Amino acid sequence: MILKEIIDMVKNIAYGVLIALFIIKFIGGTAIVSQISMQTTLYDGDILWVEKITPTFGKLKRGDIITIYAPKIITGQGNTLVKRIVAVEGDHLLIKNGKVFVNGAAIEENYTKGDYTRPPNEPKNNDIIISSDYIYCLGDNRTDPIHDSRSMGEIDLNNITGRVLFRFYPLKKIGSLVNK
Repeated sequence: MILKEIIDMVKNIAYGVLIALFIIKFIGGTAIVSQISMQTTLYDGDILWVEKITPTFGKLKRGDIITIYAPKIITGQGNTLVKRIVAVEGDHLLIKNGKVFVNGAAIEENYTKGDYTRPPNEPKNNDIIISSDYIYCLGDNRTDPIHDSRSMGEIDLNNITGRVLFRFYPLKKIGSLVNK
């Protein structure tokens, strides 16, 4: 009788672990902001809920905050970055006089830190038509030289690990980050 209860308990724990792993791998999980590149929207230490369904099956759009796997070659650390999509496949992006233009129009960006976007170090990342299955993303803090499309170029959709939906820490800033 005790052996049967132990076996049932082990099976239930195993099922729980499998369900948790499935959720983390395919549905979503958490991310912790560890840089200043998304200030004034996100700050170092913010804890986010990141869903993985939209990048896999849906359509990402301009303004979405996403997580990107950045290899060690690019960042020197091999970590996940949090950035904002500013241009999608087929868009013409230009950074000129500290402003970001998409398809000829300066984009409204009330979420950025300051009103100046530092130009890319690589001229080829400054005036570009976004390729099929790629996006162009920037941090909201545009004054510092930060790892985003200005230095990395277009981002392959396969490197996007999730779309940020919600901040649940710090508690005083809890809330949705969709369309922020």
